[in-house]
Amino acid sequence: MFATEAERTAHRAAERALPAPPVTPLLTRLTRLALGALLVVLLVFSWHEAEMNPAQLMRDAGNMATLGADFLRPDFTDWDVYLNAMLETLAIAIWGTLLAVIVGIPFGILSADNVVPRWVAFPIRRVMDACRAINELVFALIFIAAVGLGPFAGVMALWIHTTGVIAKLFSEAVEAIDPAPVEGIRGTGGTWLQEVIYGVLPQVLPLWISYALYRFESNVRSATVLGIVGGGGIGMTFNETMRGFLYSQAAAILIIVVLTVSVLDMISQRVRKRFI
Repeated sequence: MFATEAERTAHRAAERALPAPPVTPLLTRLTRLALGALLVVLLVFSWHEAEMNPAQLMRDAGNMATLGADFLRPDFTDWDVYLNAMLETLAIAIWGTLLAVIVGIPFGILSADNVVPRWVAFPIRRVMDACRAINELVFALIFIAAVGLGPFAGVMALWIHTTGVIAKLFSEAVEAIDPAPVEGIRGTGGTWLQEVIYGVLPQVLPLWISYALYRFESNVRSATVLGIVGGGGIGMTFNETMRGFLYSQAAAILIIVVLTVSVLDMISQRVRKRFI
C-alpha cells in the first residue's frame, strides 16, 4: 500500500496525531437508555389503551369489501341537494373565519410581548389558549344547546375556536417584526396606535393574509365535520346517508367535498402568491 518506508512512518505519525474518539459519559448513556425504555413502555401502554387489533381488519374484511364496493359507485341523483348543503358549509366557514379575523386582530396585537406590557399580554393569551384548547365540536354542542340545530351554531363554534388560533398566529407574526420602524415612529413622538398602524401592520399584513386563508381552508373541512353533530352544512347530509347505509350517496358527498376543498386550495394559493 505504501511505496516507501517514509510513507509508512508518516502514516503512523498521522494516526498517532488523531484525537481519541469521544467517550460518552456513563450518566448520559444511562439517561438515553432510560428514555428509550420509557418510550417503549409508553408505546406498549398506548397500544393497549387504544385497543389496537390488526387481526380485526382481516376478520371484518368482508364488511370492508362491501362498503368499498358501494363507495366505488357514487350516486349523484340528488346532486342539487348536496350542492346546496356544500354552499351552506362554505357560508359557515366564511362567516366563522371572517368573525375570527376581525376579533383576532386586536387580540393578536394585545398578545404580543413586544407591543404591550406583559401584564396585558399574559391574561389575553390565557383566554386565547382556552378558545384554542376547546375543539370546535365541543363549542358546536354548546351552541346547539343554546341556539338549536343549524348553521348558526356552526358559525359560532368556528368563530370562538378560530379566534384563539388566529390570535396566536397573528401575535407570533407581530413578535417577529423588525423593531426599527416602530422605534423610529416612537422617536418622532408617535402614539402607540400610530406605532401599530405604521410600524407593525405593514410588516405583518402579508403573513396575516396567508394565515387567514389557511384557516379558511381548515374551517371548510371543520364545518363539514360540525354538521355531523348538528352544526349545519353538508356534514348533516353525510351523517344521514351513513346512518341510512346509503354508501353510494355518501361517496358522492365526499367527492363534492374533496373537489370543493381542492378548488379552494388552488384559489388561496394564487392569492397568497400575490401578497407574499
